[in-house]
Amino acid sequence: MVLGCGDVGLRFVRAYAGRLRIVGVVRRDEARDAVRAAGALPLRADLDARRGLSRLAGLGARVLHSAPPPSEGRDDPRTRHALDAMHRARAWVYLSTTGVYGDCGGARFDETRPVAPRNDRAVRRVAAERALRRRAARGAIRATVLRVPGIYAAERLPLERLRRGTPALVDTDDVHTNHVHADDLARIAFVALMRGRSQRTVHAVDDSSMKMGEYFDAVARAYGLPPPPRLPREQLRAAVSPMLWSFMSESRRLENRRLRRELRVRLRWPTVDAFLRAHGGRAAS
Repeated sequence: MVLGCGDVGLRFVRAYAGRLRIVGVVRRDEARDAVRAAGALPLRADLDARRGLSRLAGLGARVLHSAPPPSEGRDDPRTRHALDAMHRARAWVYLSTTGVYGDCGGARFDETRPVAPRNDRAVRRVAAERALRRRAARGAIRATVLRVPGIYAAERLPLERLRRGTPALVDTDDVHTNHVHADDLARIAFVALMRGRSQRTVHAVDDSSMKMGEYFDAVARAYGLPPPPRLPREQLRAAVSPMLWSFMSESRRLENRRLRRELRVRLRWPTVDAFLRAHGGRAAS
């Protein structure tokens, strides 16, 4: 069962519908056609409506949980509701976020680093992780948490941002970022569902080591677009929205040894540069 059939969920369905029977849970009726076209059986359910989730019981032995938390508050009742409804599911993989670490000042670290969320979005993700871990600690499920960085693909590049000329930070103020291709993330999720260790966190990140401005510059070069203008930190903070600034003010570099050694995943696109060399320019128009 796939909870949350957004871009990554649909990529998972398209990649593995020939090998697995997949139910894709959607919140809106209009999303059913996309799930069916991808190869899964669509099922409408609202994770906010606890009483209406009984239809989920018994439908999935394994669950890819990619549904986001609510947009407000500091908790994620959706995850608790799903866990209560799907009491027969034994293997869970949750797509969390690297944002749970907050700003790490560019430090390089592995999954043993404590979380330190700086905003409510990340706090809600930590709440979801802990709900899964509590259930796994009782032996009821096998739960693997994938902490996911910036997701990219040919359709998920910052081309419009570059065309608008949205500024980036000057190099001395810039932040380190982490990346993963959307198709690689779908494959990581599949491997984790099959053989992920319970109560284990894995960084679902590639081998790239880039600052955010370097990422924008690389995409601009690959697609023949002007690089973004650079501004010092305080000038940039005044020039962009608070939401955008929150993403541009946290710096961290995540190790992926567990991904390679425990899950034994070989990425199709180990770096952003490898992808851009192969695909640059195809979506520039």
